[in-house]
Amino acid sequence: MATYQIPRNYRGESRILYIFTVKSLITTAVGAMLGSIFFLLFKSFGMDIVGIVIMALFGLMGYVIGAVKIPTIVAFPVTKKIGGEPIGEIILRYIKFKKSRKMYIYTKEEK
Repeated sequence: MATYQIPRNYRGESRILYIFTVKSLITTAVGAMLGSIFFLLFKSFGMDIVGIVIMALFGLMGYVIGAVKIPTIVAFPVTKKIGGEPIGEIILRYIKFKKSRKMYIYTKEEK
């Protein structure tokens, strides 16, 4: 009798603290670091709570960019094209598009 390897499901094993993937943890940390600049600014004026709230909002935006995917909603034509893709990849693609500034136009040649 032969033995066979059964493939394991590795999905979810790269998660840290159940909700964080490596990418979402990094983007959350970057967002919180950017928010800490505002925290230090508001702390110097004696508004610690406002600084903490802004830092938490930046961390939340970082998490959303790293973890959330755009749902496919049939009613909206935009989500038909980008449905299922992470927000971070869409933002990177937009930045690359704006950076290149190349436009390709295909014309129909008549003979």
